[in-house]
Amino acid sequence: MALPNHDLTARGEGSAGDVLGTYLRAQATAFLRGLRLHEESGADAAEGSDAARSLRGAARRISGSLSTFRVVTESSWADGLRTELVWLSSTLADEHAYAARLTRLLDALHRLSGSPEVPAPRGAAGSLTVGSARAGALLERQLTLARTRAHSATLQALGSSRFHAVADAVAVLASEVPLDPVAARGRVDEVLIPLAEVAHTRLAGAVSALPHAAESQPYNADHDSSWHEVRRLLRVHRYAREALGEDVARLAAAGEALDRHRDAAEAAAASATAARTPRIAPATAYALGVLHADQRHEVEAARFTFQGLWQPVTVSAP
Repeated sequence: MALPNHDLTARGEGSAGDVLGTYLRAQATAFLRGLRLHEESGADAAEGSDAARSLRGAARRISGSLSTFRVVTESSWADGLRTELVWLSSTLADEHAYAARLTRLLDALHRLSGSPEVPAPRGAAGSLTVGSARAGALLERQLTLARTRAHSATLQALGSSRFHAVADAVAVLASEVPLDPVAARGRVDEVLIPLAEVAHTRLAGAVSALPHAAESQPYNADHDSSWHEVRRLLRVHRYAREALGEDVARLAAAGEALDRHRDAAEAAAASATAARTPRIAPATAYALGVLHADQRHEVEAARFTFQGLWQPVTVSAP
């Protein structure tokens, strides 16, 4: 994404307040554009999903920047808005997450149908066995119910006074950024870059604390939370570099690997939850077990991919 403050940062021109303010105003404008598109999408699910994704992206960028560069802003204002944007982003993400998880699991079931454990896929020379078909039906019931509840929560949130207060605050941000008068006058290399380095240091520490790939076990989810935290810190680090006008393509690629890690880990957890459903047939439980193992292998693959990308990212970081 082209950023309006890129040239200022590259030439070393503009104060910290100029550069951060330009970035935050651009993200606030993107948020308001996404909100307008969401309101106009009506019953169009695809357009509504795209608009919600745009809203989430802008909300995350604003909240991440307010966290990293907090001292450059009016801190009490930044803390309040960041809290509300995190709430909104999380609420908007749930419905999409359940839908994507169901698609991922059903696709995996049909992909696995070519193996001895799970029978042939739809459209092939055979049909799904009773166990695999029932596993898919069980997952569909559970995740569709969760998605419906998340959709209701999203509609309730978007109609709430809390959301309207957030939208009003972002509308103000689109034209005026509350900045600390002293810190905002500082040079970019004296204020923003050191703060961005703090975000990088936190990320590097979290990555170094991860267990080595050879030490992990494919079906052990104990370390998932540590990887999810790395994903969060990487996103904050990427947004900080993005605000400075830097090329974040490598960071984005590493983030995509961690997105796949998160998706596979949560899909594995969903299949394990379904397998614990009382009184399901042994064949259904077996198919869910195969599905769980498949998703844990996807988790491990995503970890290897990230580790392969992380070294070039750290070498190229300032």
